[in-house]
Amino acid sequence: MHSPNGDLYHREREMGLLQGAVGELALGRPTVATIHGPHGIGKSALLNAVPRLLPPGTLVLRARCHPSESQFPYSMVSQLFDPVLGGAGGPGTPGPGLGEAGPTHEALLGLLRTTRSLAVDRPVAILVDDLTNADPHSLRWFSYIARRLDDLPVLMVATLPASAAAQVAEQLGPLPYLLRLWPEPLCPTCTTELVDRAFDSPVDQELAALCHTLAHGNPLVLHDLVTRLRRTHVPPGSPDPEQVLPIGAQALSETVLAWLDEDDPCASELLTQLAVLGPDTEPAVCAALSKHGEVHDQQARETLVRAGLLEAGAPGRFTHTAVRPAVLARVSAHERLVLHGRAAAVLARLGAPARQTADQLILAGCDWGIDVLRGAGLQAAGVGDHESAARYLRRALTLLEQRAVPGAEGDENAAKEAREREESFLDLTVRLGAVELHRDLDSCSRQAAAAADSPLGAVRRAEALARLASPALVSRIEGAQPFVRVCGELAALPAPPREHLLRLTAQTLLTGHRSGLRRAARLAAADPGDPAAHVFAGALAAAAAASGRIGTARRMALRVAAGPAGAPEGTAPASTAGPVGAALALTWTGDLDGAAALADRLISMSRASDDHATTLLAHLVRSEVRHRRDAYTDAHTDAEAALHLARRLNAPALAGAAAATAARALVGLGRVAEAAALLTGEPAAGDAHPFIKALSLQAHGTVAAALGDHTAAVRLFLDCGHRLALRGITHPGCVTWRAQAAASYRALGEEAASATILDGAPRQRGAAPRPGPQPRQPERARTLLSPAEQRVAELVVRGSSSLEVAEKLFLSKRTVDTHLGRIYRKLGIHSRHELAGAIGEELPV
Repeated sequence: MHSPNGDLYHREREMGLLQGAVGELALGRPTVATIHGPHGIGKSALLNAVPRLLPPGTLVLRARCHPSESQFPYSMVSQLFDPVLGGAGGPGTPGPGLGEAGPTHEALLGLLRTTRSLAVDRPVAILVDDLTNADPHSLRWFSYIARRLDDLPVLMVATLPASAAAQVAEQLGPLPYLLRLWPEPLCPTCTTELVDRAFDSPVDQELAALCHTLAHGNPLVLHDLVTRLRRTHVPPGSPDPEQVLPIGAQALSETVLAWLDEDDPCASELLTQLAVLGPDTEPAVCAALSKHGEVHDQQARETLVRAGLLEAGAPGRFTHTAVRPAVLARVSAHERLVLHGRAAAVLARLGAPARQTADQLILAGCDWGIDVLRGAGLQAAGVGDHESAARYLRRALTLLEQRAVPGAEGDENAAKEAREREESFLDLTVRLGAVELHRDLDSCSRQAAAAADSPLGAVRRAEALARLASPALVSRIEGAQPFVRVCGELAALPAPPREHLLRLTAQTLLTGHRSGLRRAARLAAADPGDPAAHVFAGALAAAAAASGRIGTARRMALRVAAGPAGAPEGTAPASTAGPVGAALALTWTGDLDGAAALADRLISMSRASDDHATTLLAHLVRSEVRHRRDAYTDAHTDAEAALHLARRLNAPALAGAAAATAARALVGLGRVAEAAALLTGEPAAGDAHPFIKALSLQAHGTVAAALGDHTAAVRLFLDCGHRLALRGITHPGCVTWRAQAAASYRALGEEAASATILDGAPRQRGAAPRPGPQPRQPERARTLLSPAEQRVAELVVRGSSSLEVAEKLFLSKRTVDTHLGRIYRKLGIHSRHELAGAIGEELPV
């Protein structure tokens, strides 16, 4: 604990030395004391404390120098002697207006005689504040007198900045009676005492520590900071850091930073560079920006460390978070842009890492550096910083779009430049799309659409889209369309590239389209063991399972699950469409063990490669497997993980699928209210894949049935089946809507409808037994009509109009008419009257 010395804290050592100098004065011996230090450290306070220490009767001569008076000869000497001599000294004493040409030896001798005469009867104390601001004549006098005090009772005390220490040492260093004082910064304990005293109450320890850090022990900065805190009514016992930091930044700006501008412009320039460019900026870059060289840069860093603005060592970070805002508040927006632009140019010239240069390019808004930004995007993506990678690549695309396109027709150079621009545009678009696969699937879909519109030809477009092919993108129609379109273009070529066609066809198969299927099947059969063929085979297995070809689907899925020949175990596939399709196929064909194993492997590999989209799909597949095993808790866990990833990836369609899967699991756990709230809170994606829409309808139907609203449940289940049929998903093992619809029909007392909806569907666990023997149905109708069409035909044969059929089946009249049109075409008839003869008077009940 340091005790105060009057109004001074932490100045016991300095006051002791001054007391000793006063003792020498009382004994008739001289002392020349210089007080050095930065602005605000308390030099003037120590000088002002000297008169209290002097023996009675001491003559005190005082002067305070100011830069505005430095042009007037002997202005400081006049301040010292005029109060004693009344402006008219003895012979040889120059007045304020004498000696303009320079301090002559006669004038200095006259001042020395005057000083001696004053010291004959009593001790003399000459106190000068801010000596370095004195005029040259007075400075010459101070040095002249100080060296000639050997037998005089004179105490000379002057305050000087730290930068003047070397000059004083050179002029007065040999003097045996020279005393040099360097006041130290206040310690934390003294700071706490001062802050307590200023607030007149104990302050929060964190506030006291913050004040000490910001002021760096400087009493004047501390006083200014505390004054501002009190003026702003900051509560000392429970301060708000968000309120204190801006006040601290303003105090720093108007004290330490202002002094730095005045005393050391080089250090101030370096501080601005570090604030704008970041404290980790390399010294070589700062030296190149300032053009002073690394030696001056190092000296400036040392000055900033002494001022308490930078931490010692490399890299020199700011001592507190308030320092940087304080510096930036003094820099105009235009100056920042200029500095960022200069920094980008210097970094590019020095060969700095692309990301470092790209950050400055973006902040400066420069119109150059596309290659730098592309490289920065590659570096950021390589370390998993997809947010920064997307920012770099978007900026590169913006710069490319701003470039003027040469328009001179027939100019070969212009055409070449235009093609190079399109190549760069496509390359950046694909790179951005690949990055967005990790963070924003909707944005990735837009990049895929832009790549599909490239004018560089079908093969180049297909090559670009093959790099973006991910089954997660087909969850929305917008994301699927570019792949379907380009796949069709590629398949129409005489000799399409095999790998691109297989990958794009796999992508389109997952959308429910069959563009290029025949061509791709022949190419895959030629070499079924390579990775591209496995991708295609996985998607084809899912398509086969969806259409009911169980054996084919399972065989192909198992081959895909085994992996390409020669591929190292545990390595991530080049495209996940194959494994995801195979996992779906195994699930739909009843091989739940194989599907679970493949989903586990997919989750492990996709996490290792930071592929969140595939992780999301694998969680959905595993949730479905666990749901079919009645492991509802585990199914809900997987669905929740998928929902979290879907929201993180900005994938509303997949979020809807995850919410539907989670809701079904919650119903299985008996938490129906939670399931209903989850489905209500998750917005529907209007252009979602029909399968995802069907999943959502099934989940809503499941919740409705659990709540006892079987009328709504039947409508939802039938709509689910209709949407699946539109996409060619006719295998009842894909979605169990038929069994659920039959159960709701039975709950409504419609046993005939229940039997009809189950016709041809596999028995589900817990389903009620079917009614007894049924009349034989004509083979033609049994073979040609789907279950939905059979239901419509049954009601029509019984005499129901299209409107009545629509009301009973909860369909629109237009849908019923569409079904009738298909029935007529399949059976080769033209009217309702022919329908009864074609399938029998009545379909079996």
